[in-house]
Amino acid sequence: MGIDYRQLVRGDRVHASLLHDSEVFVEEMERIFVRGWAFVGHESEIKGNGDWVKRQLGNESVIMVRADDGDVNVLSNRCAHRGTALCWEHSGNASFFQCTYHNWRFGLDGSLRAVPFPDGYSKPKADLGLDRAGQVASYRGFVFANLDGRAGSIDEHLGDAGYELIDRLCEMSPTGRVDLSKGWIGHRVQSNWKLWPESDSDGYHVGFVHASMSASTDTYYDDVAVGGDAVKSSRAVDYGKGHLELDWRPSYKQELSWLGVTRERVADYFSALSERVGENAAQQMLWDGPPHAFLFPNLFLGETVIAIVEPVSPTEMIHRHTAVQFEGADDAFNERLLRQTEAAVGPASFITTDDAITAERVQAGVAGAATSWANSSRGWIDLSRGLHRETIDASGVRSSDASDETTNRGFWYRYLEIMSEER
Repeated sequence: MGIDYRQLVRGDRVHASLLHDSEVFVEEMERIFVRGWAFVGHESEIKGNGDWVKRQLGNESVIMVRADDGDVNVLSNRCAHRGTALCWEHSGNASFFQCTYHNWRFGLDGSLRAVPFPDGYSKPKADLGLDRAGQVASYRGFVFANLDGRAGSIDEHLGDAGYELIDRLCEMSPTGRVDLSKGWIGHRVQSNWKLWPESDSDGYHVGFVHASMSASTDTYYDDVAVGGDAVKSSRAVDYGKGHLELDWRPSYKQELSWLGVTRERVADYFSALSERVGENAAQQMLWDGPPHAFLFPNLFLGETVIAIVEPVSPTEMIHRHTAVQFEGADDAFNERLLRQTEAAVGPASFITTDDAITAERVQAGVAGAATSWANSSRGWIDLSRGLHRETIDASGVRSSDASDETTNRGFWYRYLEIMSEER
């Protein structure tokens, strides 16, 4: 008998074994990251033909590359001959990929182009190309892939909310396009990967885990997420499909709170944005800012930060992030976005380092209870905060106070759908 995930994920709690069990992890990698859609990267990272970046989809190392025809391909980073990894660096430019073991050469579309001493093979080259993602889709430069090709359409995966959240970020740019080519920084953490979608979308912990940030800097999180009226006006939103948002907009006290400046400091940016969307719309955008949202299973839209959640093992993961740059904005504005990212989630930052040690403490805290059976009284993690005051609108969107665990539950609802469905 397989794992009964309905016994491990309840409406108000989940079992700690989901954070430690190796069989669970193997099934997650297959069901979520092979059979489902996941974020791979952004087209701005591979601007020219031959540009490539290496990424991880679950346990699968892949290469996202712009081919000679301009298409974006997602290829297995594994030689079709004996399985040798093709790319070791994080990024580069190439006209082909060549294996270092026996010098097999593959095109940017994954096809086998050349084999030393070919008379030793009777198989046609067409049968020996690299594995390709079964489905690849791009929306406003954000590239998603489904490895096995049977996940349904990207529309079904993203839904209206997924598209709208990406739109809200991209529309902040004077051209409607963002650039994610500043490079990625990864934090390797001794925790299960699922703790990070929860943490990135958790409004309850901000005033406690990040207390040193509040004490030492003037940050908008004090207004939108730290106690009092803020956590009642800001909203925790579950849009369904595992797409979540901490909607800070109702709590902002002034325009550009999310950037920490006045309009005079970013006059050139406002002028460029107004030219595209009109002055009234641009003024509203200065108030609203970009979203703080998570798109299942691995993409975090953290206002002016983009992060990828990358599983490694049941007890280890990597959290990668990069700074959003707005195409068409002046250099000084984009430099501010970059420096703000460094302060928030860089190697010596306030947020990621706090979240990393917290995730590791959760992982350590539930380790002993993780072996308990799900129907026992041991090993349960409570997620019931705000359940009694959660509202559901006509379209099925759930919401509550920002400190409530609506977003946490939303992640696990989607997780349960995927892990318990018959295929």
